[in-house]
Amino acid sequence: MPLSFETLGAFALTSLLIELTPGPNMAYLAILSLTHGRRAGFAATVGIALGLLIVGLAAALGLAALISSSQMLYEVLRWSGVAYLLWLAWDGWQDATETSPARTEGEGVDTAFFTRGLITNLLNPKAAVFYVAVLPTFVLPTGYVLWQTISLSIVYVFVATAIHTTIVLLAGAARPFLENSGQRRFVRRILSVALAVVALWFAWSTAPKLT
Repeated sequence: MPLSFETLGAFALTSLLIELTPGPNMAYLAILSLTHGRRAGFAATVGIALGLLIVGLAAALGLAALISSSQMLYEVLRWSGVAYLLWLAWDGWQDATETSPARTEGEGVDTAFFTRGLITNLLNPKAAVFYVAVLPTFVLPTGYVLWQTISLSIVYVFVATAIHTTIVLLAGAARPFLENSGQRRFVRRILSVALAVVALWFAWSTAPKLT
Protein backbone atom coordinates (compact mmCIF):
# COMPACT_ATOMS: atom_id res chain seq x y z
CA MET A 1 0.00 0.00 0.00
CA PRO A 2 1.59 3.33 -1.02
CA LEU A 3 1.96 6.17 1.43
CA SER A 4 -0.92 8.65 1.52
CA PHE A 5 -0.45 12.35 0.90
CA GLU A 6 -1.42 12.94 4.54
CA THR A 7 1.41 10.70 5.75
CA LEU A 8 3.92 12.30 3.38
CA GLY A 9 2.81 15.76 4.46
CA ALA A 10 3.09 14.92 8.15
CA PHE A 11 6.55 13.46 7.62
CA ALA A 12 7.66 16.48 5.58
CA LEU A 13 6.48 18.80 8.38
CA THR A 14 8.32 16.71 10.98
CA SER A 15 11.47 16.79 8.85
CA LEU A 16 11.14 20.57 8.46
CA LEU A 17 10.88 21.14 12.22
CA ILE A 18 13.85 18.87 12.90
CA GLU A 19 16.00 20.48 10.21
CA LEU A 20 15.21 23.98 11.51
CA THR A 21 16.98 23.03 14.73
CA PRO A 22 20.47 24.61 14.56
CA GLY A 23 23.16 22.07 13.73
CA PRO A 24 26.55 21.59 12.08
CA ASN A 25 25.21 21.83 8.53
CA MET A 26 23.72 25.27 9.13
CA ALA A 27 26.90 26.66 10.71
CA TYR A 28 29.18 25.20 8.04
CA LEU A 29 27.06 26.41 5.12
CA ALA A 30 26.86 29.89 6.63
CA ILE A 31 30.66 30.03 6.93
CA LEU A 32 31.19 28.88 3.34
CA SER A 33 28.61 31.15 1.77
CA LEU A 34 29.67 34.25 3.67
CA THR A 35 33.36 33.87 2.99
CA HIS A 36 33.63 31.82 -0.22
CA GLY A 37 30.35 32.66 -1.94
CA ARG A 38 27.22 30.84 -3.02
CA ARG A 39 29.03 28.52 -5.42
CA ALA A 40 30.98 26.97 -2.54
CA GLY A 41 27.82 26.78 -0.45
CA PHE A 42 25.90 25.01 -3.19
CA ALA A 43 28.76 22.52 -3.70
CA ALA A 44 28.65 21.65 0.00
CA THR A 45 24.83 21.45 -0.11
CA VAL A 46 25.01 18.79 -2.83
CA GLY A 47 27.52 16.84 -0.75
CA ILE A 48 25.28 17.08 2.32
CA ALA A 49 22.26 15.90 0.31
CA LEU A 50 24.19 12.90 -1.02
CA GLY A 51 25.39 12.04 2.48
CA LEU A 52 21.86 12.16 3.88
CA LEU A 53 20.59 10.05 0.99
CA ILE A 54 23.30 7.43 1.53
CA VAL A 55 22.45 7.21 5.23
CA GLY A 56 18.76 6.89 4.29
CA LEU A 57 19.50 4.03 1.91
CA ALA A 58 21.63 2.42 4.61
CA ALA A 59 18.68 2.70 6.98
CA ALA A 60 16.43 1.03 4.41
CA LEU A 61 18.91 -1.85 4.22
CA GLY A 62 19.18 -2.10 8.01
CA LEU A 63 22.73 -0.75 8.35
CA ALA A 64 21.64 2.30 10.35
CA ALA A 65 19.83 0.05 12.81
CA LEU A 66 23.04 -1.92 13.26
CA ILE A 67 24.99 1.26 14.02
CA SER A 68 22.42 2.55 16.49
CA SER A 69 22.27 -0.81 18.29
CA SER A 70 26.06 -1.20 18.59
CA GLN A 71 27.48 1.17 21.19
CA MET A 72 31.03 0.75 19.91
CA LEU A 73 30.13 1.53 16.28
CA TYR A 74 27.95 4.43 17.39
CA GLU A 75 30.71 5.93 19.55
CA VAL A 76 33.32 5.58 16.81
CA LEU A 77 31.02 7.32 14.34
CA ARG A 78 30.00 9.98 16.86
CA TRP A 79 33.53 10.97 17.90
CA SER A 80 34.76 10.85 14.30
CA GLY A 81 32.02 13.33 13.44
CA VAL A 82 32.91 15.59 16.37
CA ALA A 83 36.60 15.51 15.46
CA TYR A 84 35.82 16.34 11.82
CA LEU A 85 33.62 19.29 12.80
CA LEU A 86 36.35 20.63 15.08
CA TRP A 87 38.84 20.27 12.24
CA LEU A 88 36.50 22.24 9.95
CA ALA A 89 36.24 24.95 12.61
CA TRP A 90 40.04 25.10 12.97
CA ASP A 91 40.49 25.11 9.20
CA GLY A 92 38.03 28.00 8.96
CA TRP A 93 39.93 29.95 11.61
CA GLN A 94 43.31 29.31 10.00
CA ASP A 95 41.98 30.04 6.52
CA ALA A 96 40.38 33.35 7.52
CA THR A 97 42.78 35.41 5.41
CA GLU A 98 42.50 33.21 2.32
CA THR A 99 39.48 34.76 0.62
CA SER A 100 40.87 35.86 -2.74
CA PRO A 101 39.00 34.78 -5.91
CA ALA A 102 41.92 32.58 -6.97
CA ARG A 103 41.67 30.75 -3.67
CA THR A 104 37.91 30.31 -3.57
CA GLU A 105 36.91 29.51 -7.15
CA GLY A 106 37.47 26.58 -9.44
CA GLU A 107 36.43 22.99 -9.96
CA GLY A 108 38.97 21.59 -7.50
CA VAL A 109 37.79 23.86 -4.72
CA ASP A 110 34.15 22.99 -5.42
CA THR A 111 35.01 19.31 -5.18
CA ALA A 112 36.69 19.88 -1.83
CA PHE A 113 33.60 21.63 -0.43
CA PHE A 114 31.36 18.89 -1.84
CA THR A 115 33.52 16.25 -0.15
CA ARG A 116 33.45 18.06 3.18
CA GLY A 117 29.66 18.26 3.09
CA LEU A 118 29.45 14.57 2.23
CA ILE A 119 31.83 13.43 4.97
CA THR A 120 30.17 15.61 7.62
CA ASN A 121 26.88 13.78 7.13
CA LEU A 122 28.30 10.30 6.68
CA LEU A 123 29.89 10.79 10.12
CA ASN A 124 26.65 12.07 11.65
CA PRO A 125 25.09 9.38 13.89
CA LYS A 126 22.16 11.69 14.58
CA ALA A 127 21.07 11.25 10.96
CA ALA A 128 21.22 7.47 11.38
CA VAL A 129 19.17 7.69 14.59
CA PHE A 130 16.58 9.85 12.81
CA TYR A 131 16.16 7.25 10.09
CA VAL A 132 15.86 4.48 12.70
CA ALA A 133 13.78 6.19 15.41
CA VAL A 134 11.61 8.76 13.59
CA LEU A 135 11.17 7.62 10.00
CA PRO A 136 9.79 4.11 10.82
CA THR A 137 6.85 5.66 12.70
CA PHE A 138 5.53 6.84 9.32
CA VAL A 139 5.98 3.46 7.60
CA LEU A 140 2.89 1.31 7.13
CA PRO A 141 3.45 -2.36 8.09
CA THR A 142 1.16 -3.57 5.29
CA GLY A 143 3.91 -4.13 2.73
CA TYR A 144 6.44 -2.37 0.51
CA VAL A 145 8.35 -1.36 3.65
CA LEU A 146 11.62 -0.96 1.73
CA TRP A 147 10.08 1.33 -0.87
CA GLN A 148 8.24 3.33 1.79
CA THR A 149 11.51 3.86 3.65
CA ILE A 150 13.29 4.96 0.48
CA SER A 151 10.42 7.30 -0.44
CA LEU A 152 10.43 8.94 3.00
CA SER A 153 14.23 9.24 2.87
CA ILE A 154 13.94 11.13 -0.42
CA VAL A 155 11.33 13.46 1.13
CA TYR A 156 13.65 14.15 4.07
CA VAL A 157 16.61 14.88 1.80
CA PHE A 158 14.42 17.21 -0.28
CA VAL A 159 13.27 19.15 2.80
CA ALA A 160 16.80 19.36 4.22
CA THR A 161 18.22 20.50 0.88
CA ALA A 162 15.57 23.21 0.58
CA ILE A 163 16.53 24.58 4.00
CA HIS A 164 20.26 24.36 3.26
CA THR A 165 19.76 26.13 -0.07
CA THR A 166 17.91 28.92 1.72
CA ILE A 167 20.80 29.32 4.16
CA VAL A 168 23.28 29.53 1.27
CA LEU A 169 21.17 32.16 -0.50
CA LEU A 170 20.72 34.27 2.63
CA ALA A 171 24.38 34.08 3.62
CA GLY A 172 25.45 34.74 0.04
CA ALA A 173 23.21 37.81 -0.05
CA ALA A 174 24.93 39.15 3.07
CA ARG A 175 28.40 38.66 1.56
CA PRO A 176 28.50 41.99 -0.38
CA PHE A 177 28.16 43.83 2.93
CA LEU A 178 31.48 42.33 4.00
CA GLU A 179 33.68 43.68 1.24
CA ASN A 180 36.36 44.72 3.70
CA SER A 181 38.80 41.81 4.16
CA GLY A 182 39.11 42.60 7.87
CA GLN A 183 35.35 42.39 8.35
CA ARG A 184 35.18 39.14 6.41
CA ARG A 185 38.02 37.67 8.47
CA PHE A 186 36.28 38.69 11.69
CA VAL A 187 32.94 37.14 10.65
CA ARG A 188 34.65 33.98 9.46
CA ARG A 189 36.41 33.53 12.77
CA ILE A 190 33.21 34.19 14.71
CA LEU A 191 31.44 31.52 12.65
CA SER A 192 34.39 29.16 13.10
CA VAL A 193 34.06 29.53 16.87
CA ALA A 194 30.31 28.94 16.49
CA LEU A 195 31.01 25.75 14.52
CA ALA A 196 33.37 24.56 17.28
CA VAL A 197 30.60 25.21 19.82
CA VAL A 198 28.18 23.27 17.63
CA ALA A 199 30.67 20.38 17.53
CA LEU A 200 30.80 20.30 21.33
CA TRP A 201 27.00 20.53 21.52
CA PHE A 202 26.84 17.72 18.95
CA ALA A 203 29.07 15.57 21.19
CA TRP A 204 26.83 16.23 24.17
CA SER A 205 23.46 15.85 22.39
CA THR A 206 24.40 12.56 20.70
CA ALA A 207 25.86 10.97 23.85
CA PRO A 208 23.93 7.89 25.00
CA LYS A 209 21.63 8.87 27.84
CA LEU A 210 22.16 7.06 31.12
CA THR A 211 19.06 5.44 32.59
